[in-house]
Amino acid sequence: MADTRESPARAGRRGRGGGGAARRAERGAVSFETAKYIERNIPNFEVLNEEALEIIEANAETLLEEVGVNFVNNPKALDRWREAGALIEGERVRIPRGLARKLCETAPSRFTQHARNPERNVEIGGRNMVCAPIYGPPFVHDIQTGRRYATMDDFHKFVKLGYMSKWLHHSGGTVCEPTDVAVNKRHLDMLHAHMTLSDKPFMGSVTDPDRARDSVEMAGLLFGEDFVRDNTVMTSLININSPLTFDDVMMGALEVYAESNQACILSPFIVGGAMAPVSVAGTLTQVLAEVMTGVAYSQLIRPGAPVIFGAFVTSIDMNSGAPTFGTPEASHITYGAGQLARRLGLPYRSAGSFCGSKLPDAQAAYETANSLNMGLLSGVNFMLHSCGWLEGGLVASFEKFVMDADQLGALHKFAQGVSVDENAQAMDAIREVGPGGHYLGCAHTQANFKSAFWRSDVFDYKPFETWHEEGARDTQALAAARVEHLLETYQQPAMDPGIAEALAGYVAQKKAAVPDAFS
Repeated sequence: MADTRESPARAGRRGRGGGGAARRAERGAVSFETAKYIERNIPNFEVLNEEALEIIEANAETLLEEVGVNFVNNPKALDRWREAGALIEGERVRIPRGLARKLCETAPSRFTQHARNPERNVEIGGRNMVCAPIYGPPFVHDIQTGRRYATMDDFHKFVKLGYMSKWLHHSGGTVCEPTDVAVNKRHLDMLHAHMTLSDKPFMGSVTDPDRARDSVEMAGLLFGEDFVRDNTVMTSLININSPLTFDDVMMGALEVYAESNQACILSPFIVGGAMAPVSVAGTLTQVLAEVMTGVAYSQLIRPGAPVIFGAFVTSIDMNSGAPTFGTPEASHITYGAGQLARRLGLPYRSAGSFCGSKLPDAQAAYETANSLNMGLLSGVNFMLHSCGWLEGGLVASFEKFVMDADQLGALHKFAQGVSVDENAQAMDAIREVGPGGHYLGCAHTQANFKSAFWRSDVFDYKPFETWHEEGARDTQALAAARVEHLLETYQQPAMDPGIAEALAGYVAQKKAAVPDAFS
């Protein structure tokens, strides 16, 4: 979606002054390369045939009409649904067949999320995939100190690592939960960090409607209120309280963002066997019903509000009750939900660097590789949790963050597909080398060697002797060294001094206005 408007950063400077200082700062700043969001030149993998899709869609409509969904502690939502034609009994909303799908039609199939650096804008939808880091863990892990509660200092480090990661397109939201800051104030510090330590797109707060309003107001200071009113500058996560329950906190945040034209991911939180049936078709029926309801509600608030069809899906270990990741069943659901999202004409969020391992070890690698690849092949447009995930999402790992972010480069390369242009056909190279030769020194290899193969920035490709002499480091140790290097070389992106002052003042004023609360 092309946008010919003035840069939000430039518009903000013009309105607040300090332009000369900002331009001098920008000229002296180091800009780190960020790859453009992934554009797929490969087909999506489709696991469901037409008959299966029609059955699931019909069952979802039946579920909404006969069973219904609950909108709890939210009389305004019940009034909206009643006016739209739903049947209301207490807090239960029964939606006539076809109504939710009809309401979903006004949601855009793709939209642009603007970053304060316009070069980092992302296009969400179509055949694109935007990668964002892990979201929500209360713990962090590193090779030096092990597992511990997250702090704001940890949060700052993750934002810096995200900014420095070439293959990561988005700064994310609650990359870890900083437990050393009051619950009612930490969202201010987290947003401030995303806005000042990075110039990539970011997410807003959803833990309270007032915190969502703070997010919109801070975005207005960063981009300019007029720009925010007309453009999407935040994509935020609205979890549905599966099964079939929409609580007032999440819906309250959704209402704030939809009214402000800011994007929301409507995402059921599914653990198969606990929050949804154990069968793939049953889970997909519930996912579709919940997503359609959430998207439809966003359109009742503001037709055309940008939304994303979300599906966070895992299975459960029937012996321990623990969630499991990278499983065939989760893949089936992820592929199927992608098909359902495309039939609704909505952008799709799912997958990530999912694993149940406590360390960035072989289990983590296997499960994560399965999860990342299924995300690419299922047509995901917004991949939250794409790097840093450990222990079922309870832990954000510094080493795994850079390991996963590095692997996103492989997804970029794979998504390019296979070229058959004249250079790719390599007929001149085959003729030059002929039978029994080798290609190392031929002209075609010399012309293409820099870009021919994707290469990891973390893995070790050296001979055994060299690897042994350098300390015989495993992947976790190599990743720890990369974390240290990235943080040592980090340089903060330039910001207009007037905007920086306004943001700092807003945060300070808001935090001073209320006492700390830790629950």
